[in-house]
Amino acid sequence: MAERTATIGSPVGLHARPAAIFTRAAEDSGIQVRISKNGSVPQDAASILGVMTIGAKYGDTVTLHAEGARAARVLEELAELLSRDLDA
Repeated sequence: MAERTATIGSPVGLHARPAAIFTRAAEDSGIQVRISKNGSVPQDAASILGVMTIGAKYGDTVTLHAEGARAARVLEELAELLSRDLDA
């Protein structure tokens, strides 16, 4: 299993628009990606409800988890996405 940490770059955290952009990208990746914060139960990264449940705020560190041949590359792309201001 591949893991990658990311720091939330949107001032509103993973709420509403940033969460929708992130979940769409996770779904479009074609592999199952999960997201967790501070050791919480990993949530489906393609589920807006699951992503918002972890309560990630600006500056928080989250962990992305995935399996498969493309997992490392997909997690790198998703981590880079999370580091940006997605509410701009």
